[in-house]
Amino acid sequence: MKKIEAFVDDVYHSVGGNKEEIQELKAEMKNHLLEAVHELKLEGKSEEEAIEIAIERFGGEKEIRAVVGQLFKAQKMFAKRVLYTALSFFVFTSIVCGVLWAMDEADMNENLSIAEKIIGTEKTVGILEGKEAVSKDAKEKIDALVQSKNQILNLKIYKMSDVEKVSETGTVSYHLDEATPVYRIGKSPSDEKNWMLIDLGYMYDTEWYVQMESIKLFAFVPFVSLIGFAIYAALFTIWATINAYHHKRLNVGWVIAFALLNVVGYLLYVLVGKRKITA
Repeated sequence: MKKIEAFVDDVYHSVGGNKEEIQELKAEMKNHLLEAVHELKLEGKSEEEAIEIAIERFGGEKEIRAVVGQLFKAQKMFAKRVLYTALSFFVFTSIVCGVLWAMDEADMNENLSIAEKIIGTEKTVGILEGKEAVSKDAKEKIDALVQSKNQILNLKIYKMSDVEKVSETGTVSYHLDEATPVYRIGKSPSDEKNWMLIDLGYMYDTEWYVQMESIKLFAFVPFVSLIGFAIYAALFTIWATINAYHHKRLNVGWVIAFALLNVVGYLLYVLVGKRKITA
């Protein structure tokens, strides 16, 4: 039966893939051919004729080699696509979260800048600094500042004396709910709490207190990261599981390790495999 062995070896010649899997497939093909030869010999065919007919029925060397090659190629391509898709989700999610964080930081800096322009700093004089009331001219300037920033939905200005409370022990606290703003400008009429918004308080001198309601882009980061990294983790687990299956080392323990430990779990899988080879 050397001709059958030679045929099987030729079919799997230059086929890339897991060696153990290839050997198992070669053994399975050889057994099918031997069974076919045995049946043909029972029909009265000589061994040489039976081998030729069995190989011909199987499809011929070129056809089988092409099918086997395409099969292994398809398996490799599928695994690669799963991995590349997983990495794409990881990179895309990281970039989106980074951009949202950077934009949120920029908005917070702009909010601080507007507050400083209204109440002043050690180096600059604010619109309301040294004034006892919000004049019409001051209102126009404040309106222009707020309207130029899309993230600011509401801005309220309080007299410091209305919001600042000093306890008997000297502790200072600020109670906006108990005070009425002397001026307010709002793009959103609703006073309801919103997970997208953040309340910011600013003060410099003893005269004025500025409170802003601003859109918080960073609030989207947990949702984006949860969805993006969950998809990445699921796809990575699928890719690692496919590899473990091809290596004939797939079990529930490794699937759990891939799902929970991700890259670390796969590194452990590789290290254990190397130790078995060298042992």
